[in-house]
Amino acid sequence: MILGGGLAADLTSKSWTFSNVADEPVVLDQFRLLDDPFYNPIPRHESKSILPWDLLHLQLVINRGAVFGLGSDKRIFFIVFTIVAIFAGLFVFGRFTQLRHRLAHIALGLILAGGLGNLYDRIMYGVVRDFFHMLPEWKLPFSWRWPGGAPSVFPWVFNVADVLLLIGIGLLMIHINRVEKDRHAKDTGKTETDQDVTTIAEAASPVSTEGDSQSDTT
Repeated sequence: MILGGGLAADLTSKSWTFSNVADEPVVLDQFRLLDDPFYNPIPRHESKSILPWDLLHLQLVINRGAVFGLGSDKRIFFIVFTIVAIFAGLFVFGRFTQLRHRLAHIALGLILAGGLGNLYDRIMYGVVRDFFHMLPEWKLPFSWRWPGGAPSVFPWVFNVADVLLLIGIGLLMIHINRVEKDRHAKDTGKTETDQDVTTIAEAASPVSTEGDSQSDTT
């Protein structure tokens, strides 16, 4: 359910934004995008604010890299990496999680949904469709700029799949931390129990020895 819902939300949001944010729908031509790394079919358009105080805008961008545009023009690498990661996630889900590990199941579902959403774009279009831009009008202090010249506090544009991936990874880290804490508590409790048994045995030992000595004397 988490996997299907997350994947549907990602693909539906991409389709809607690329059809409605610009003045006309944006059509992505896979062959031209792959043939010309400088080709950009997105026309100039005004971003649309969807949260107050310019917290979040909709702005169309094609991403040739990974999350937040990192590692551009490495399409084949990211396709192979995503497929391997998906199978690894399925293996972890089946081998290392139990029915009671609901947080882990949710986390893996979100990670798989995000991975599949961006994998679909890379296979179908050769690029990933991004459209969320946080704090676009918020500038860095003291006229600072990011490497590349961007003055915005958060210059990266992302999509629903990226959000699902980051939330899933965060939840998975929380789950792993909980499991480690439970394991440590059990190990500590077992150690304390063993120490108590040893203490009781040592306390009873002199009594037994004294009784044996009296029997021998008699």
